[in-house]
Amino acid sequence: MNTLADPLAVAESAPAGDPVMTSLIDEVEHQFATMFVNARNSIRSRAAAIHPELHPLGFKVLTILSRSGPRQQGALAEETEADKAMMSRTIKQLEALGLVERSIDPNDGRALLVAMTTEALARFDATLANARRVLHDRLAEWEPGEVRRFTDLLAKLNDSSL
Repeated sequence: MNTLADPLAVAESAPAGDPVMTSLIDEVEHQFATMFVNARNSIRSRAAAIHPELHPLGFKVLTILSRSGPRQQGALAEETEADKAMMSRTIKQLEALGLVERSIDPNDGRALLVAMTTEALARFDATLANARRVLHDRLAEWEPGEVRRFTDLLAKLNDSSL
């Protein structure tokens, strides 16, 4: 059974361990919740800086396009875990806002490629540079050993072998 997909199974299988460790893990959970709220707010702000009518899914599409270049709409739907109809509406909105362009895929004349406009890419890059500057400024106040330890702990938490 996949306990990650079933929160009740996780709760039932959790050992009634050390109350100090339980409290510490509860605090980690609280800090993650705070971080996720802050990240969501950052995404909303970055989206609004690109265009006031840009929604979070549209921002996610732009993020993918900025990293990978032009993509077929179906691939974008898969990568964002959105259904094809939702992706179609999102691409139409992005196109209406002047943030993406569609063109025929030279490798498959039946398909369309979605690409960021030059203006959208410039705006996206500006918001990315600002977000990186904020992170850098916060971490620059730490000792180098703290940053290394933080990196190591994040890597350990993100280890895909878990």
